[in-house]
Amino acid sequence: MFIPRQTKDFINIDPLQTGGILTEDAKRMLLEWGDGYSVCDFCEGSLHDIKNPPIKDFVQQLAEFLDCDIVRITTGAREGKFVVMHSLAKKDAWIIVDSNAHYSTFIAAERSGLNVAEVPNSGYPEFKIYEEKFADVIEETKKKGEVVLAVLTYPDGNYGNLPNAEKVIKICHEYEVPVLLNCAYSIGRMEIKANELDADFVVGSGHKSMASAGPVGVLGMKEEFAKIVLRKSERFKNKEIELLGCTARGVPLMTLMASFPHVKERVKRWNEEVEKARWFADKMEEMGFKLLGEKPHNHDLMHFESLQFYEISKKVKARGYFLYKELKKRKIHGIKPGRTKSFKVSTYMVPKDKLEIVLNAFEEILEKYKHTLES
Repeated sequence: MFIPRQTKDFINIDPLQTGGILTEDAKRMLLEWGDGYSVCDFCEGSLHDIKNPPIKDFVQQLAEFLDCDIVRITTGAREGKFVVMHSLAKKDAWIIVDSNAHYSTFIAAERSGLNVAEVPNSGYPEFKIYEEKFADVIEETKKKGEVVLAVLTYPDGNYGNLPNAEKVIKICHEYEVPVLLNCAYSIGRMEIKANELDADFVVGSGHKSMASAGPVGVLGMKEEFAKIVLRKSERFKNKEIELLGCTARGVPLMTLMASFPHVKERVKRWNEEVEKARWFADKMEEMGFKLLGEKPHNHDLMHFESLQFYEISKKVKARGYFLYKELKKRKIHGIKPGRTKSFKVSTYMVPKDKLEIVLNAFEEILEKYKHTLES
């Protein structure tokens, strides 16, 4: 049975998807390696050591790209976080996370039996994480038990805020707390140099930000943690326990590899993407929408407050779904059905002329329902 995608050929502004759109090389790889366990044809027991296809070489290149000592492929950023948390977990121990963290950070901690202490954000409208607050929360938490890890979301998936990672890491290290950077929306979009930042761990998402079919992710770490995080099975000597032996096989891994040369090039143009995002935000605010999160904005992921659309949704038959339907008519995809009070968009890799169409669509919709707002 073939199920066509309803949004094929639409302008895509979905933050979950703009960084994961496949390259032409990845599309060809998808067809070539689509059969079940095709990647495992020449495996001698360790995924990252497979030479044909050249996974071993790819993993080494990834380590250079991320500027970290050791890299493993995972089935996603959340799995990478869980691997680290579970391996470091101790009875009654704690982790520190920023309050903008993705829900999977909290679930990974819960599954690992860890307690969570949050570093608060500044609240509406910037929801900013103040780096020095990590010191306050670590000190308070140490009174309750051992702190085994700090997690910084870089950037967060709600507002696209980019805290000063280097400053956070320095503060945490002063308390001898290792740091994991959740780079699901940055690795593959912008340059991340783990050792330069002194990060102990980094995780990334292939399907969110590295132009690959998911689920797939990357985990990088300092060598000093390998004995703990990558410890091997007593019974199956070449199988790493926390990774359950092997992780992403087949299409997710092969498309990640196929897109990698393109990803390495596109991160060099990150400043252009930030400028485009700021231009888009300015145009949106001229129409009366309010950008939430840090200003000036430093990421393509943006969250807009849209009280005009919310007021319209109270008075029209389609209620909160009117905006989704209006955008669908114009072949624009990415704002979730039912969202009107606020919504997230991404301008990453979307050509400026396509974004002009999106801006015009918002303007047209506001004009169409102007009478509703005035009544």
